[in-house]
Amino acid sequence: MHEHLKKRDQVRGITREVLRTFGNLQPKLEHLAATPLPVKTTVIQILDDLLEVIYPGYFGRKYVETANIEYHIGDLMDSIYARLTQEIYRSVRPECQNKGDTCDHCDGIAEEEALVFLRQMPELRKRLSEDVQAAYDGDPAAKSIDEVIFSYPAIFAITIFRLAHELNLQGIPLLPRMMTEYAHSVTGIDIHPGATIGSGFFIDHGTGVVIGETTNIGNRVKLYQGVTLGALSFAKDDEGRMIRGKKRHPTIEDDVVIYAGATILGGNTVIGRGSVIGGNVWLTRSVPPYTRVIISEPELVIDQK
Repeated sequence: MHEHLKKRDQVRGITREVLRTFGNLQPKLEHLAATPLPVKTTVIQILDDLLEVIYPGYFGRKYVETANIEYHIGDLMDSIYARLTQEIYRSVRPECQNKGDTCDHCDGIAEEEALVFLRQMPELRKRLSEDVQAAYDGDPAAKSIDEVIFSYPAIFAITIFRLAHELNLQGIPLLPRMMTEYAHSVTGIDIHPGATIGSGFFIDHGTGVVIGETTNIGNRVKLYQGVTLGALSFAKDDEGRMIRGKKRHPTIEDDVVIYAGATILGGNTVIGRGSVIGGNVWLTRSVPPYTRVIISEPELVIDQK
């Protein structure tokens, strides 16, 4: 018993040491305001319900009678609105100058921004229908639209990206990146919510794809696994601090195909319309439209023993 008490005293001492670091680190690692930050599990639940709104019968309840679909989707939308409003409030509240426990101004912003987001659902469904069709048309292994929606990681990642992108356009902090990083953790596809992506977008296989914040992708673009659309360098100010908000990532014009393992870097890099970029190519400069870029075939050495 004596040894047990000594160990508990040691734990209390360690606790005091940890507490001394609170408020004394730069940047701070604690958020101790009255209003909590967004809840990750709630954000994921909202995404699950949004997937059911976009793809009813595929996500969520697998069978809903046609006669009840209006009630079912209406009930989902009401629930999404209430929870999304709360999470938007938790996102915008830390930046507000009002230091009270609650803020009617932030509450009003959250309610309005949740409505602005939900108004995009019909258009988002149209965009995602084009993405699903592009996946089916672009993969000879696809047996049906059902298979594409049910099982393709790219559809999951692109859907969550398009949802997060709308919130990003609205200027909502935290939530968009939480959403796309959730998709990243599930699929291995990392699409920043700030990227701009046109219609009919398809990622075949998908694992290891990285699309940076200021990437601009046109219509009917197809990527394969391991493609990186990244930054070549980061502009810094006179004090050596990174300048944010600059165009750092490439522009991919319409009808481009980029094969597995290709890396395309730089905000001034433009891949012209209709071009094909071969596997494992490393590009830091623009190519004109309808260009084919490949690596010359390496020499193989095969030793027989």
